[in-house]
Amino acid sequence: MTRSNRRANLGADVLPLLYDVARHMRTHADQMARQHGTTRAQWLILLRLERQPDLSQNELACIAEVAPITVARLVDRLEAAGLVKRCTDPEDRRIWRLRLTPGAAPILREIKRCRAKLHEAMTRDIDPAALEATLAGLRKMKSNLSIGRLDEDAASSKQTAAPPRARGRAT
Repeated sequence: MTRSNRRANLGADVLPLLYDVARHMRTHADQMARQHGTTRAQWLILLRLERQPDLSQNELACIAEVAPITVARLVDRLEAAGLVKRCTDPEDRRIWRLRLTPGAAPILREIKRCRAKLHEAMTRDIDPAALEATLAGLRKMKSNLSIGRLDEDAASSKQTAAPPRARGRAT
């Protein structure tokens, strides 16, 4: 088997496997979040705000790759639960900056406990060296795809305007 055939066969196995692992991981995280009366999406917002306080709702929507209205509704629920507060931006009063409240601390501890439990379940019986090699490979894949996106964006911005539409002949 040639090197390119091996690489193609590996790609045929890796992509569905990555998708399946991610789907199972999301399913388990959804179940854990539901047991705590929250959603995985709410957990993601809380974790992101812990790492990056004072994000705007729009910034958070871009990071999460969802519509701003989706983030607004999630934040409404988190605010009603006393976990997040909206603060006006000192430079632009139209922008809401999001901050965790002290009430978020217990749920963040629980989220971290659940994440550790999920990590343990996912990595059970995997040799540490194999796990490290897998992580290195996944980081490289992420880097490759991030660079690829940048390359595509640069290429598309250099293209000239699309040619005018072909017009039918006058008869």
